[in-house]
Amino acid sequence: MNSRGGWIIALTFCVALLLVILPLPEWARMLRPQWVTLALIYWCLALPHRIGVGTGFLVGILLDVLTGTLLGQHSLGLSLVAFITVELHARIRVFPLWQQSLAVLVLLLLEHLLALWIMGASGRTPPGLEYWIVPLASTLLWPWVFVTLRNIRRRFKVT
Repeated sequence: MNSRGGWIIALTFCVALLLVILPLPEWARMLRPQWVTLALIYWCLALPHRIGVGTGFLVGILLDVLTGTLLGQHSLGLSLVAFITVELHARIRVFPLWQQSLAVLVLLLLEHLLALWIMGASGRTPPGLEYWIVPLASTLLWPWVFVTLRNIRRRFKVT
């Protein structure tokens, strides 16, 4: 297996993790995109032979530790998103960008739904309707994330 550009992939996940903990004003916190999930979806689409469920699990554990959530909460969600993305990558990649955005919306909603289920199972109070704004905001950013990461992948010849 060629590991060309592995440090670029790791760097993009580090940037996504940093964007998760970036301080935002109170009014903007509910609009914080799911940066890690967007990066994971991109890399699973671009390099399904290298990035998959294991990467989703590892990045999810890092996200759990970084955000102080229940250990395994994000791991489960990101692993499931990675699995579905890798399984459907050949179909999703041929979609135009607007249709890809719809597929990404479904994946983001699935991760959020799973996190909501875990919150309920652990006895935490479920959030209000503003909880569902995050996947919508993230979906609006998908074309920008896709083009940016694609340009980075091509510039550094990540294979």
